Amino acid sequence: MPHTVSTPQSWRSLHKRISGTLGFVPTMGNLHAGHLDLVRRALDENDHVLVSIFVNPTQFNQQSDFDAYARTFEEDCAKLDALQDAEKRLYVFAPQEKHIYPDGYAVKVLEAEDSEVLEGKFRPGHFTGMLTVVLKLLNIADATRAYFGEKDFQQLLLVRKMAESLFLPVEIVPCPTRREEDGLAMSSRNARLSAEEREKAALLYARLSDFSRSDAQVMKTLEKDGFKPEYVETRWRRRLAAAWLGNVRLIDNIPAESGAQKEGKKHAVVS
Repeated sequence: MPHTVSTPQSWRSLHKRISGTLGFVPTMGNLHAGHLDLVRRALDENDHVLVSIFVNPTQFNQQSDFDAYARTFEEDCAKLDALQDAEKRLYVFAPQEKHIYPDGYAVKVLEAEDSEVLEGKFRPGHFTGMLTVVLKLLNIADATRAYFGEKDFQQLLLVRKMAESLFLPVEIVPCPTRREEDGLAMSSRNARLSAEEREKAALLYARLSDFSRSDAQVMKTLEKDGFKPEYVETRWRRRLAAAWLGNVRLIDNIPAESGAQKEGKKHAVVS
């Protein structure tokens, strides 16, 4: 199993004893193939890799959502263990809340522009919690590179902006979204979909990929499909969306360029 540490001090002590480049993959656990893609890339590009597993309470808008997040630590470690080889060591950082928030969340990171729209509009405080914990984790990890998936595109944009603005000595590496065969973006939340909802969920990606329709038209189409969309909007050269399907909130995005049309057709689901 991967070598696991639980406090910032124990990781820093261990970090001093290893040499070479370090890749860092921050996660909240319940790992799926998309997470493992990030870890594989980090292993390919670095001498060592640190994966954090911490369900961050400050980025959840509802206590029930935080409570429902699946904790699968043993299974996660087993998946990570399968990726290790003899030459590159993989480590796990699994802190408790008291280790990450010794101040009780008194000190926070606030971004006042790009965090106010889309996800920020519908999830007030989410990005402050996310940026705060990411900054803490980046400072603890002291990595050469940190890997983030493009599925949470607004998150990626804000993390890169924070790293540049605060002169953090780490390279933020974006990684493509891993999708199911029908196009649905992989997410830990997908496991909470019913069988009927799971089949319908792929329509989110299919509708986003239809560039013959405007953002507003895609919103209306999703409503007819049985979703409760919060937004479909083109920003930052991406078409981004968030929509509820039953009790599960799904997000996705694709490049808002001609190449995205071909990508969309590849996974399109007709109804």
